[in-house]
Amino acid sequence: MVNVTDINVMKPLLAEHGFHFSKAKGQNFLIASWVPENIALESGVDKSVGVLEIGPGIGPLTQQLCRNAAKVCAVEVDNRLKPILDITVGEFDNLEIIWNDVLKLDVPGLVKEKFEGLRPMACANLPYYITSPILTALLEAECFEAVTVMVQKEVAQRIAAKPGSADYSAFTVFCQYYAEPELLFDVPPHCFLPAPKVTSAVITLRTRKEKPWEILDQDVFFRTVRASFAMRRKKLSNGLASGFPELGKQGAAEVIEAAGFDANVRGETLSIPEFAAIANEIVRRRG
Repeated sequence: MVNVTDINVMKPLLAEHGFHFSKAKGQNFLIASWVPENIALESGVDKSVGVLEIGPGIGPLTQQLCRNAAKVCAVEVDNRLKPILDITVGEFDNLEIIWNDVLKLDVPGLVKEKFEGLRPMACANLPYYITSPILTALLEAECFEAVTVMVQKEVAQRIAAKPGSADYSAFTVFCQYYAEPELLFDVPPHCFLPAPKVTSAVITLRTRKEKPWEILDQDVFFRTVRASFAMRRKKLSNGLASGFPELGKQGAAEVIEAAGFDANVRGETLSIPEFAAIANEIVRRRG
């Protein structure tokens, strides 16, 4: 098996095929073998699992996933990588590479087609610039047991944040609505070439089989969340009145009181069940 984290092996190979890492695509060369090994290990992937990998790059994580999983489907948008991946992961008969943009695919349909009889999971070393759209797509698909990704450390902390903390955001609530996050480990800049200016982190999101709260209208719930964070450090009533103009300031205040909250409550302090209580009250008022 080609050691794709050995720069002395890969530099001549990449040069031979005229491949240069694209800054625009957020491509970095992983030069620490323990990183993909640990991601594959701590993701919970085993021979009962089918893995959808997003962005295999030159294949460091792909190799480890193929060794651990029953089947791996890797989705890669950069066609320049074809000859490289033929060499680095061509030996694995449990690997299928799909040359496409994952954001243009029917993810639930793909998982159903490729992983019949297997426990589906997703793994990815995500470029920083496209983390949120891809993570959103994977969670909204609601077809994975777990999603394990390497992202910028600040993003991982935001995903796992607690209500009222500085990192808590609308994206936190979105992720925790679909899954329970666990920070696994940090990946320092020196593990990449070129070294990024920030530390990365690996986080796993175990998707919720059941959501332990009643939400009458999911769209209203997420609209409530966005409105609540749009005016951070201001009273929740201001955010609701802005996000739901039909309520007005008086209606927003009445919703907050009817849901059992103090008039001065701030949105960034609320948990998912508390956001649900506010959103459900808005739905009831619409009648």
